[in-house]
Amino acid sequence: MVADTNFVANSRASIEALKSANLLKNLNLSVVIVGEDGVGKTTLARTIVQAKMLDCAKLSEVINALGLNQALILTNFHKITNYEVLKNALTSNPTRIIATADESLSTEIIDSFFSLKIALPPLCQREEDVSFLAKKFFDEANLFFSNHNTSLNIENIKLDVSKNANSLRYSIYKSIIVNGFTEDDILNILEDFLEKKIGSGDDYKNLLYLFDVPLIRAGYKKFNSQLAMAKKFGINRNTLRKKVYEYESFL
Repeated sequence: MVADTNFVANSRASIEALKSANLLKNLNLSVVIVGEDGVGKTTLARTIVQAKMLDCAKLSEVINALGLNQALILTNFHKITNYEVLKNALTSNPTRIIATADESLSTEIIDSFFSLKIALPPLCQREEDVSFLAKKFFDEANLFFSNHNTSLNIENIKLDVSKNANSLRYSIYKSIIVNGFTEDDILNILEDFLEKKIGSGDDYKNLLYLFDVPLIRAGYKKFNSQLAMAKKFGINRNTLRKKVYEYESFL
């Protein structure tokens, strides 16, 4: 593991990225960090240089900042609509750029503006980083909800890395909040939700899945079979089979 105050580097890919960032601290080179949202691009950029951060979606602000700053961190470099304008401005005002972008940024643009590219893979390819970040977010959430009674263990949380650190943090916070719900909390949440849904004229039939689907999902997890589930639920097995078929898309 390579330690850093912010950027997590446990996997081979992130360790190599952090090594590159540390080498670049004292080199006056412009660099682009490429990857999906939530993979740590901005954090890594701050490791390279402590500088003003601007969003390239607002190109006029970027142009105005050139020359006034020795270095800039530019996010969303792939959202620039007129690269020629920026190129001309940099000719007159040679500011060092540490940029972040997604994978849509073309090789031609990268070669035109940057001396080096660092690619950060998604978290689904960085298992060692996921476990470290999950523990970090779990401790962070428990501290934030210190008055929220919960006995949840991180091993019991289904970690979501579909949107990298963004979804990972959300899945942990959500699990801790939900785990502390009382029956009254759940009833009140459902009441608020259903109040917005009712009024179609056939509400009971259309909204019954909100009870049936979670119950069947939980039944599968706990009892493993429809036969055992039907027995525990106190309903006919054929009735349960019909419901499973009806809600197939949810299960």
